[in-house]
Amino acid sequence: MKVLLINGSPRGEGNTYIALSEVAKALQANGIETKIISIGANAVQGCVACGRCKELGRCVFNDELYDIVREKLETADGIVIGSPVYYAGPNGSLCALLDRLFYSASSLLQYKPAASVAVCRRGGASATFDRLNKYFTISNMPVVSSQYWNSVHGRLPGEASQDAEGLQTMRTLGNNMAWMLKSLKNGGQPMPKKEQGIVTSFIR
Repeated sequence: MKVLLINGSPRGEGNTYIALSEVAKALQANGIETKIISIGANAVQGCVACGRCKELGRCVFNDELYDIVREKLETADGIVIGSPVYYAGPNGSLCALLDRLFYSASSLLQYKPAASVAVCRRGGASATFDRLNKYFTISNMPVVSSQYWNSVHGRLPGEASQDAEGLQTMRTLGNNMAWMLKSLKNGGQPMPKKEQGIVTSFIR
């Protein structure tokens, strides 16, 4: 089994990476293969609502980051998305990527356990955590919980490693995800039968 962890920070090995690495270590201790992908510091194309992904089966924009993450999603059994907190929300570049992935590659995400992680100096973690979870809860993805909301504190590089409770929350999250993945594989029920989609607008 494999879990893909997306580091939504422009700093490849900063505090968000420290938090995700703690989750990864717990998963690996449970025999789960992990891969951390960092989105980097380059500009990320956002969704322009062109609708071409419905025809192409993928986003119309051919950028390397999207292609790498989409490819990894094909074989991933679970996903963890981490972000630093910017103005009480996730990194905008991360959201630009997620908007495109979740809209154009939803078939690769459905029914895969997922979790989000927020890393902040002081506040805004809960709002960031809530925003990221909304990607999962609109995509038929079971949300994996921990012993506390999934947040780690740290401002300067490396400070997250001093947040003992936050890191324990990350380890618990990793253990809980491993438990859910194994439970679904070994004793889970068939996926629910989906109804034909109904789309309504509030103007009619």
